[in-house]
Amino acid sequence: MKTRERIIHVSLELFNIFGEPNVTTLQIADELDISPGNLYYHYKNKTEIIVELFGRYEHEITELLDMPDDADFSVEDYWLSLHLVFECIAKYRFLYKDLVNILQRYEKIRFKFKKILQKKFDATQKICLSLKRQEILLATNAELEALCRNIVLISTYWPSFDMLGHIGSDSDIDLAKGVYQVMSAVAPHLRPEDKALLMEVSEQYI
Repeated sequence: MKTRERIIHVSLELFNIFGEPNVTTLQIADELDISPGNLYYHYKNKTEIIVELFGRYEHEITELLDMPDDADFSVEDYWLSLHLVFECIAKYRFLYKDLVNILQRYEKIRFKFKKILQKKFDATQKICLSLKRQEILLATNAELEALCRNIVLISTYWPSFDMLGHIGSDSDIDLAKGVYQVMSAVAPHLRPEDKALLMEVSEQYI
């Protein structure tokens, strides 16, 4: 692995463990056992590392959220999509642990993250509209829109919420419970047989 890639790999690991504000470029260089000058040769400052990591996150999450407009989704499709999105969030969880603070301090990624939120909503809406069209999901238009916003809300702020439950401990964020919370929000709107299927699948996340 080349030095530039090692810097990104170790930075992501340290940010996820300790939180981005608590990690300095000197700590990153020390963890890599390289000189600060070597690190600065590849990245002039921590901002450049953050922007690079966000670019990778943006690429990965956008691929997952790129849903066809006219596809028919099943409950299993919805579960798989949700699972993959939460896996991506887990990989770059430092962004979500202190989201507002990071977006305030790094202007270059602020508006890009806003676009990602919109993509999350659009993708969720496409899936829910498909389920409604097939009469799998039973909801009025207003209920469906509120449900989609709640799903985006949970998937975006679950890391911060869950982290509050174990401040002062070494426990990491339980993203599986975040998946379960989303499923629990969707389940009441499903027809009985699909609700039973979704809740059966969700049990593995408890």
